Amino acid sequence: MRALLFGAAVLVLSHPAAADVTAIINGTVHTMTDAGVLENAIVLIDDDEIVAVGSAVEIPDGATIIDAAGRPVTPGLMNVVTKIGLLEVGQVDAAEDYGLSGAPFTAAFNVAAGLNPDSVLIPITRLDGITRAVTVPSGWGAVFDGLGAVVHLGIDDDIVEEDEAALYTSFGGRSASVMGGARGALDVFLRQAFEDALHFDKNRRDFEKNRTREYVLHHLDLEALLLVLSGEIPMVVDVNRAADMRVLMDLADDYDIRMIFTSAREAWKVAEDLADEEITVIIDPSNNLPTTFDNIYATKDNARLLHEAGVKFAIATISFNDLNNPRNITQLAGIAVANGLPYDAALKAITRNPAEMFDVDDDYGTLAPGMDADVVVWEGDPLELVTLPTHVFIKGDLMPQDNRQLRLRDRYKNLSNPTPMQYR
Repeated sequence: MRALLFGAAVLVLSHPAAADVTAIINGTVHTMTDAGVLENAIVLIDDDEIVAVGSAVEIPDGATIIDAAGRPVTPGLMNVVTKIGLLEVGQVDAAEDYGLSGAPFTAAFNVAAGLNPDSVLIPITRLDGITRAVTVPSGWGAVFDGLGAVVHLGIDDDIVEEDEAALYTSFGGRSASVMGGARGALDVFLRQAFEDALHFDKNRRDFEKNRTREYVLHHLDLEALLLVLSGEIPMVVDVNRAADMRVLMDLADDYDIRMIFTSAREAWKVAEDLADEEITVIIDPSNNLPTTFDNIYATKDNARLLHEAGVKFAIATISFNDLNNPRNITQLAGIAVANGLPYDAALKAITRNPAEMFDVDDDYGTLAPGMDADVVVWEGDPLELVTLPTHVFIKGDLMPQDNRQLRLRDRYKNLSNPTPMQYR
């Protein structure tokens, strides 16, 4: 059915020219801008860019026409907690490039060098409407995990949009184990690391001559911390307990750090403080039950309460079981809507909000002239579990309806084929 919909919806006019122009017509266009939702609207794409959005858009002769027939049209979706390009199979160590164990440095670990643009997970993910992602490190036995990267999911040898996009760490009962088991020691370590980074930056010549005091981190790690202390990138902290978030907000104040809390199951308890401090949050609405003493006040109302308090947040696949399924963010956004979050706020949490949080909103996250043409036409409601895209554009390129899963399905689906399975 999806193939029929895809084929029937594309009409190529016989007029000459405008070879690189595509007009998506008759769409219910969720702009994610102040223009809101436009009915029977047109999105005009020229090469890799959106050049017009509205109901009175002139379509040039020769443009490719896609009739959305009233169906939703949205920006490409963005999942900000993924291992895209860094993970193929979780049980195979050689197919994982997102974590360190026993390395002499951790904060300086940059995932970008290990990214595989040919990962089989990329076409699987983009055909579900995900066009941008943040691929993040994970650490074991250290305070800092490393530096994440913003990527696009198009067909390209270079998928990195923003290298060194954010520094990752965690704060809580489990993460405190690397500092002897107490949160207070973890707070002291973070402050000492920041002081060392500032001292290192002011005394680089003395450092080269081995005339500085001892630092708690490798000098490459201190360079990574300076990206945060200078305000160039945010620090993303995996944290759940409300009391821990208050400690971190004090730390952010003291060092003027831009923080993003991720997981944040008890964020609703400090929602007003988060809004006042302009600290943004990444949540997984399916994580709504307590599992440890760090998240004993987890609730299904987290997204709604954060929205009502004015906290900017993104929805992402945070659960370990979703490492290979970043495409599940539409389901998670739907869960948030089922628990009281307004529909538009849920869509914003998987498009515009993450783009703003990771500094790529100048090019991506809304449907407006001048933006990269990351556009998705859907069969129906994007937040319904069984709804899929009919067309996915990434930077103006229509993505092929093909991935490894579909090829395997087609190879083996005909049970009456006399050729043995192993020879197909």
